[in-house]
Amino acid sequence: MSAQKAQSWLIQGGTVVDGSGSPAYPADVRICDGLIVEIGTDLNAAIDEKVLDAADCIVSPGFIETHTHFDAAIWWDPSMDPLPGFGVTTSVMGNCGFGIAPISDDAAARKDLVGIFSFFEDIPSGPFFSELPWDWHSWSEYKASMEKNVTVPTNYSAFVGHIALRLAVMGLDAWERAATAEEVERMASMLDEAMAAGALGMSSNLFDHDGENRPVPSLKADDAELRALFEVAAKYPDGCCQVIVDTFRSMTAPQMLQRVADLTEDLDLRVQWAGLPTLVFQRDLMGVQAPLVELHEKLKSEGRDFWTGFSHVSITNTIGIQNSLIFAQSNEYVWNEVVDAETDEAKELLLRDPAWRARAQTSWDNESFEFSPFRPASARQLMLMNSDNGVGPTNLTLGEYMEQVGAEHPSDAMAEWLLANGLESTVTMPPFEKDDDMVIRLLRDPFAVGNISDAGAHGQMLCGGGENIKLITNYVRDTGRITLEEAIHNLSGKVAKHFNFKDRGVLEVGKRADVTVFNMDEIQERDMKRVYDVPKGDGTNTWRWTRDAAPVRATLVNGVATFLDGAPTGERPGLMLRPG
Repeated sequence: MSAQKAQSWLIQGGTVVDGSGSPAYPADVRICDGLIVEIGTDLNAAIDEKVLDAADCIVSPGFIETHTHFDAAIWWDPSMDPLPGFGVTTSVMGNCGFGIAPISDDAAARKDLVGIFSFFEDIPSGPFFSELPWDWHSWSEYKASMEKNVTVPTNYSAFVGHIALRLAVMGLDAWERAATAEEVERMASMLDEAMAAGALGMSSNLFDHDGENRPVPSLKADDAELRALFEVAAKYPDGCCQVIVDTFRSMTAPQMLQRVADLTEDLDLRVQWAGLPTLVFQRDLMGVQAPLVELHEKLKSEGRDFWTGFSHVSITNTIGIQNSLIFAQSNEYVWNEVVDAETDEAKELLLRDPAWRARAQTSWDNESFEFSPFRPASARQLMLMNSDNGVGPTNLTLGEYMEQVGAEHPSDAMAEWLLANGLESTVTMPPFEKDDDMVIRLLRDPFAVGNISDAGAHGQMLCGGGENIKLITNYVRDTGRITLEEAIHNLSGKVAKHFNFKDRGVLEVGKRADVTVFNMDEIQERDMKRVYDVPKGDGTNTWRWTRDAAPVRATLVNGVATFLDGAPTGERPGLMLRPG
């Protein structure tokens, strides 16, 4: 249990949107000892209760971030900024097959575990080693260390990463081959131990390739390995498995989803697959949306417990050369050499090298994926917005800068701009066009998991924290495309049901008091801003994007205010949740 004592509250005069999808209604909400104890009209405050005036406000369940990567970052940023100011009360971690437990005794395997997480989530590797105690081997030992050493303002829960399981059992062989029967048995035992200790289930990754174009270790798993792990998860009726499939690189998602469906056909297992594409290029250019819609509907019609993940925001990437996977994910491995270069001096040498520049031009023209931001027509639209040293120019496109400096190719122009403005500078690509009709369809689909944000990751590329609010501002207030009840349901009750968080997610007497209070006219997503609070592991800090608070009027976690009167309270009442 957290160190903070739950407060007694009476939230008066608000409009309750309870998270179930039911119509809003006026009511007061009484909270005592971390629980909702009364919901009614004209309730009178007791002597020991704090009164929160919610006139002209919505009172709803706290918001659940369904897909984050705070696993390591909460050790050095326990404030989980900016989530409290956006009404977030629960954060789900361990996604995409990445995790930090269990771990191997093999130092090289542990280093690779960190390297994978660091590369794919754009987090410096240094603080993994300087800030985490690594006083665990099993997942249950990791959980015990978290509960002992980390206090945070949101609840949290975590999957067990399939990649972590493979590296813990197989060491560096996890990259190279299928597991033996004995290795599969050991992985299954580790997963069983973790789920008994409260893990959500297992997350696997059937998508990603690293900076050297190597498939991640989970892509080396054969059917026997996946089946054995699915069987373990199916032993736990409140657990589930998450599988990340490829809708960005090779577009293998339909085949991989069918593979998972076949392997789990006779199992009583909830599967979250991420996910059904909500971007126009995936629908029109790559043609991957239609077969996945067909499969999704087929699985539903068969009564399968398969939920697709989706995001209600478009992907906007801020491209840099310090920590960024966008080059590798775009099949642009020549520029990824600059990201991989260990020192600024080495990065500068590459950017100035005529031979490297010639290779980079060829790669942008021919090797990068057709939909990537590096094909010359797209690259000319990249925005030069963030100069580290202020030399500039800024707020113009890369194409405009090409003309100013007389560069022959956008790759050369970007190299020149980075050399002039400092290697911490970044370039921003316009957001991918979003298929709003599909987003609306999935918001109303009972087997879809929304509010995927990647918060806690990609600190210098994008900022997922705070994008939950767009569901209320963009889709409800600004366009009226969905109702407020639908939006809140997708941020709370619906996803709580998916993860089997049975004691929270709706405002109901007896449920845990995870509550947010907000005024519809006051909340905004807010612009990104830079803060220098990410340790590099050498005693210095680097920067990340964050946002000012929405702000909500109040965020309560287990009955304790984590955000109030326009600012975080500093309270950290978050608990590690287990399903059930």
